[in-house]
Amino acid sequence: MSPLKLKKGASSHSAYDLKTPFSDTVERHTLAVIVENEPGVLARVIGLFAGRGYNIESLTVAEIDHTGHLSRITIVTSGTPQIIQQIKSQLGRIITVHSVNDLTVEGPSVERELALLKVTGKGDQRIEAIRLADIFRASVVDSTLESFVFEITGTPEKIDAFADLMRPLGLQEVARTGVAALSRGPDAHV
Repeated sequence: MSPLKLKKGASSHSAYDLKTPFSDTVERHTLAVIVENEPGVLARVIGLFAGRGYNIESLTVAEIDHTGHLSRITIVTSGTPQIIQQIKSQLGRIITVHSVNDLTVEGPSVERELALLKVTGKGDQRIEAIRLADIFRASVVDSTLESFVFEITGTPEKIDAFADLMRPLGLQEVARTGVAALSRGPDAHV
């Protein structure tokens, strides 16, 4: 089995370590998991979450090293510090997992998400939708006489705010990619 690989200075406490103070505060964490790119790996990772009742708020996966057959799974999840530690430990026990990095505790990171939003409307609603899109730096990627499709990139909070403002203007449909995240600075997690 592959051991959990933690960055220098990261905590390696067990969820059952009685020296670790327990907290019931729910925290949001972004995990970067480097895995072998082979059939069934994603199913095992998702199965770990489903089997233990952990929630996945966002999930993205893509190959990052074609010759090395490695993929990066970025998972946004939430739970108490003990649950987050348990998730990281259990992910590290999956044979095809090379490393688990908690970007939330390892230092500053950059998170971005892409979304497409379809907004329908006429007259003043269309003008207001275009004005708000300009403020949020969203692009029009499709337009008809009665609808727009906007493309927006940013933090999940920015996309939520844009969607909230578009609802009264005729928001019909939203498609989101999920969070892509990298730590800031020169260190790499591969």
